[in-house]
Amino acid sequence: MVSPFVGLSSFQILRREEFRLKLTEAEVKDLKKKALHIRMITIEMIGKLGVGHIGGSLSIADALAVLYYKVMKIDPKNPKWEGRDRFVLSKGHAGPALYSVLADLGYFPYEWINTLNKPDTNLPSHCDRLKTPGVDMTAGSLGQGLSAAVGMALATKICKKDNYVYTIIGDGESQEGQIWEAAMFASHNKLNNLIAFTDYNKMQIDGYIEEVNNLEPLADKWCAFNWHVIEVDGHNVEQIYDAVMEGKSQTEKPTMIILHTIKGKGAYFAEGKVTSHNMSMSAEEWQRAVEMLRKESELI
Repeated sequence: MVSPFVGLSSFQILRREEFRLKLTEAEVKDLKKKALHIRMITIEMIGKLGVGHIGGSLSIADALAVLYYKVMKIDPKNPKWEGRDRFVLSKGHAGPALYSVLADLGYFPYEWINTLNKPDTNLPSHCDRLKTPGVDMTAGSLGQGLSAAVGMALATKICKKDNYVYTIIGDGESQEGQIWEAAMFASHNKLNNLIAFTDYNKMQIDGYIEEVNNLEPLADKWCAFNWHVIEVDGHNVEQIYDAVMEGKSQTEKPTMIILHTIKGKGAYFAEGKVTSHNMSMSAEEWQRAVEMLRKESELI
């Protein structure tokens, strides 16, 4: 099995600690609990359906916790607020993780989580901005979400607004040519108000990234496209927060934060497995996983 932290040296991990931007101990604990809560809701949502994209949903829970509970300007009571920051989940199959956050924040009735991917639902398998309050961009066709985020960031610049645009792309998705077209356009237009994340869990639907179509050296590729690049442990909320703050300090470059993550993080039956991309699960499995996370949260 490929290590989830390939490419992330101990020096780089320690370097993030040096830039610690001052989250208090209480804030760190709260964000850790939020990430676990996101995972619990996500597992319950997919578990009740019996099948779904659990692997790539769970791997981004920590990044979503930092963005939605600490960083982004949002108003759940007014999802279309013009002054909000935008978020594009380019890897749209991870929609359940985003729905978990939106439900927890009150963008829509919590009971909607029981309707995931069912007939007439407002929570389809892949995000749809016309169905779900709080979703800024429809996604599913991999490679297109980053282009949408770039367009939003450019529009914000043209309108002389101070909003930020955040987006998460997948590592398998990063094999798409459109990703690199958008990357080139963003740096050319000096979109320093764009902060992107790569969920680098080293796996995709049909195998390990390095075996299907290797991305390495990934950080060097983004640097070559003139982006500001940061690599972090994608399950460390402090490192993620610090990286976002560092990205927001940029004056001429968009930022790419490479999240070294574990696919299926937090679900004992899915963690670190290629098959977790879209897998079935029993009631016993998902209920046990939720209980394990609940106990972990109580210890924080």
